[in-house]
Amino acid sequence: MADKYLKTADSEWFRQRVTGVMICVLAAFAVLLLRLMYLQVIRGEEYHLLSLNNRIRLQSIDPPRGLICDRNGHVLVENRPSFDVDITLKDAGKVEETVKKVAKHLNVSHEELMLKLTSSRGISAYKPILLKQDIGRDALASIEAHKYDLPGIAVNVKLRRHYLNVQDAAHLIGYLSEISPDELAAKKYPGRRRGDFIGKFGAEKAYENYLRGTRGGRQVEVNANGQVVQILKTVAAKPGQNIFLTIDHGLQNKAESLLRGVAGAAVAMEPGSGKILALASSPSFDQNYFAVGMSHDQWDTLISNPFRPLENKAIQGEYPPGSTYKIITAIAGLEEGVIDLNTQVFCPGFHRFGNRTYRCWKKGGHGQVDIHKAITESCDVYFYKVGELLGVDRLAWYAKACGLGLPTGINLDKEAKGLIPTAAWKKKRIGVPWQRGETLSIAIGQGFNLATPLQMVGMTAAIANGGTRYKPIIMETIKTPDGRILYQSEPQVIGKVPVSEPTLALLKTGLWAVVNSDTGTARGSRLADIEISGKTGTSQVISRKKDDTRSEEERPAHLRPHAWFVAYAPSEDPVIAVAVLIEHGEHGSSAAAPVARELIKTYLRKPLPGGQVAKDSAEKDNSG
Repeated sequence: MADKYLKTADSEWFRQRVTGVMICVLAAFAVLLLRLMYLQVIRGEEYHLLSLNNRIRLQSIDPPRGLICDRNGHVLVENRPSFDVDITLKDAGKVEETVKKVAKHLNVSHEELMLKLTSSRGISAYKPILLKQDIGRDALASIEAHKYDLPGIAVNVKLRRHYLNVQDAAHLIGYLSEISPDELAAKKYPGRRRGDFIGKFGAEKAYENYLRGTRGGRQVEVNANGQVVQILKTVAAKPGQNIFLTIDHGLQNKAESLLRGVAGAAVAMEPGSGKILALASSPSFDQNYFAVGMSHDQWDTLISNPFRPLENKAIQGEYPPGSTYKIITAIAGLEEGVIDLNTQVFCPGFHRFGNRTYRCWKKGGHGQVDIHKAITESCDVYFYKVGELLGVDRLAWYAKACGLGLPTGINLDKEAKGLIPTAAWKKKRIGVPWQRGETLSIAIGQGFNLATPLQMVGMTAAIANGGTRYKPIIMETIKTPDGRILYQSEPQVIGKVPVSEPTLALLKTGLWAVVNSDTGTARGSRLADIEISGKTGTSQVISRKKDDTRSEEERPAHLRPHAWFVAYAPSEDPVIAVAVLIEHGEHGSSAAAPVARELIKTYLRKPLPGGQVAKDSAEKDNSG
């Protein structure tokens, strides 16, 4: 009876409703269970990896780049710590708001930073994007104080290249710059990434593989703001090798100071090995601009400078060698037998050939001249005659045998080869036959002749050592960070000057007299305690017109001749050879020779007993 009364229409409706709800609840739980099974079992590994990516990050560790030192271990280039600001988009929250905040701390415009993000499209949201490099300590302190308000922002310590002696040996050492997209695409530098700095010029580029080191990395755990909580694993970076150049820092510094304010180059070499003792080009530039990032204004200033500071004039500058070329003409004339010790030529101050008059630098002439006097006083008329007797092709053969018109093989980029003309060259290049009168200009280092200061010092060093041509060497030693030697340079013979002992002896006597005789063209640059042998040179930029009666001083500066001086010392047992070129310096004796003299003095002079230093003969003359 009780069940009868309980089974009312309302109770049946309620029961059905409860049952329906229970079924829905069970179905919901079933769906949730299936979803959990799908997420945990079927796609569990995938989502586990995603969570790790949110929490675990891999950070690259750049290796310390190897040091660059001189031959004596004096550090020329090192690394300094700098602070870079990065943003990781995944952790940055509202990116634009975060960027606005960090812009205030960096004292840069918000637009500038957003532009960097725009240019970095396509980069993974987990990879840091560089906002500003090498920030100051004030900016660093401000960011660190507000780091919890700057999600996704990180300050990283990076080693940045630091060139200790501003503008010294800049063209030899070179510089670093950011790797370009084209270089990355070409895979010229394996293991390099966007944002890496690589050697782009000089020794930095030539020895990139030794200097760069091996990249390391670490695995870190980060919080929701992308800030490091703990370091999980570290693989240390391997530093690059240290390189020791052949240059002497003191001599290099002296060369740079002597060239300051003029355009030109100075190269010093060991005659017995080919090792470069100094290689200076002026004007120079500050390599640190490239290491930290150069502004558009700084770049425009460099490339618009008419004196070409980015050009290494020592190896890239091509100039008529002027009277320094007379060394080659003398060798060729003596070896070919067209002249000898007793050959006499009268110099009235000019030489007529065909319908043209070729002038000597000395208007009144040198009178009766033999080969010794011709070298000592640099008589143009004598060498006009020798060139006339030899012809252009015989001259060219001796010039090339002395290392002109060919790259020296120095391990530096973009070395110029100069130009030694032949009859066939002119016919091919210009399409007209060689004129015999052109040989006269060639014989005194004018005309089509072009040479680099490096080639001229190589030729001079070969004369100094008895005729052996060595490849110019800029690398002395390569060592590991712990001092183990990986590479030690050795002299490399690349040729012989075709000169006999009698010719060489006669030539050396003349070169000695250029500096040490009372009639020598470089007599003003002699030293009291060191005998120097050398040859002056003045090379015309353009030919003088017949009606041009102006003195060199009256001509526009850019039309004045270049000044040369090549030398070696001591004369009897040479340990240094020097070539100096001063653009538009007018006279080798007054512009280039004093520079060479000071370089030789710096390298060789030693204090006398009692702490005194020998006075130069020129200083004695000036004193009274």
